[in-house]
Amino acid sequence: MDNKQKTTIADRSRININESYEVDYWSNKFGVSKDKLKATVQIVGTSVKAVENYLTK
Repeated sequence: MDNKQKTTIADRSRININESYEVDYWSNKFGVSKDKLKATVQIVGTSVKAVENYLTK
């Protein structure tokens, strides 16, 4: 089970689309739908920077 109390830098630099709370957080942060976020992660990978760059083009 994912311990949400123990986070590391790696946790903040990656998006885990298998965790609903992360999908909720990142879709709200980037102002996109959950489906758009998941599709973007499928295209560019789980890096927050890569997702942000892709969504702000």
